[in-house]
Amino acid sequence: MSTHQTASPAATPVGARRVGTPSGVRRPARLIVAAYVGLVVIGTALLMLPVATAPGRHTSLVDALFSAASAVSITGLAVVDTGSHWTLFGQVVILVLMQVGGLGIMTLATLVTVLVSGRLALRSRLVAQAETRAVSLTNIRRLLRDIVMFMFLSEAIAAIVLAVWLAVSYHVPPARALYEGVFHAVSAFNNGGLSLYPDSMTRFVGDPVVCLTLSFAVILGGLGYPVVFELARRGGWRPKNWSVLTRITVIVSGSLLALGTLAVTLAELTNPATLGRLNPGQQVLAGFFHTTMTRSGGLNTVDVGEMRPATWFISDVLMFIGGGSASTAGGIKVTTFGLLAFVLWAEVRGETSVLVGKRRIPADNQRQALTVALLSIAVVAVTTLILLAITPYSLDRVLFEAVSAFATVGLSTGITGDLNEAATVLLSIMMIVGRVGPLTVATALALRQRTRRYDRPEERTIIG
Repeated sequence: MSTHQTASPAATPVGARRVGTPSGVRRPARLIVAAYVGLVVIGTALLMLPVATAPGRHTSLVDALFSAASAVSITGLAVVDTGSHWTLFGQVVILVLMQVGGLGIMTLATLVTVLVSGRLALRSRLVAQAETRAVSLTNIRRLLRDIVMFMFLSEAIAAIVLAVWLAVSYHVPPARALYEGVFHAVSAFNNGGLSLYPDSMTRFVGDPVVCLTLSFAVILGGLGYPVVFELARRGGWRPKNWSVLTRITVIVSGSLLALGTLAVTLAELTNPATLGRLNPGQQVLAGFFHTTMTRSGGLNTVDVGEMRPATWFISDVLMFIGGGSASTAGGIKVTTFGLLAFVLWAEVRGETSVLVGKRRIPADNQRQALTVALLSIAVVAVTTLILLAITPYSLDRVLFEAVSAFATVGLSTGITGDLNEAATVLLSIMMIVGRVGPLTVATALALRQRTRRYDRPEERTIIG
């Protein structure tokens, strides 16, 4: 009798129970996608208004769509010059879209983290909160308030520094200096990549104040809210007290910045069109700035189109990895890349468990990271293939464009404005997919966890 009851449909949760309902799995993904698509539609409509376009210029539907998608996804690719094509109204629309896009991704990513934690079993939830010092559903208001305050305070500091420096050192009128400072501070912190200058930030290639202010804003926005606030707490500066998330984010981000700066500087050292014309200090500064912007910042102080193919490839790798989880940066995230690196290290050493510090990473977490990485590679590969088929550009330029769009970076080798409408629409879709895709996939995987009371017979296969 007891055996019959166990096998009955009513007892299915004992055999294999899904944590959460199917609708609970799908709703976060639908919410994220719908929110961003809706914002793109609103932005496109506003940019199509005659008051948004400068006199003597014309804005097509595709141009408006691409510009709105670039701003909302905080990518930074542009088919028209932001400073001259749009009026003040149009520029403010783009500024607001970048701000809302950045705030939205930080808020949604953090709230999804809370949602995922709330759907886990009680024991797992307590462990997760102890590890990450995560917030709970009971203090959402304080969480949202802290995110908004953190974002606006960071942007305000960067904007003031930029405005004062522009007014004092470049004699820009105070009102204009303040506007330019605010626009570029918002663009940098949100990893937006858009600039009011037609040459992006190349006029400031040797200016450490402008370059470092923008770089630190990008880094701060790209670390992620959970990491920044953990580091800001008492004792957060002690690595032994860090959670796995903070440990991976800080170590991998710092390593990529250092190695990337070295690689980019050496690759472009003798290139007269980029770093070759600068003094040693400016070369390192420009190399650091470019490496920082590949996290998803998107601004540039040297002409990316004149860089060597080796530098493009280095940039492709850095852009694809991106920044921290629950941040304004794009890419597969440094946590995904770092976790896979720890998995690789454990496998090479023959260890049965993947350890980060004194913590063991569960197997489902490893599978999620692998899934996000492989799906992202597939999306970039397919997009690159399509672009090769519909455009006349070489593989290195097309791959750079595809990775930049997917990783919501905004850097370009100079072909964005010359793409045909089909390629422009494809990159518009890619920017939204790149912004919401990894988060949506990671959320769905986390919420679709199954707990089974049985297992299948094991059979090994040949690898390699």
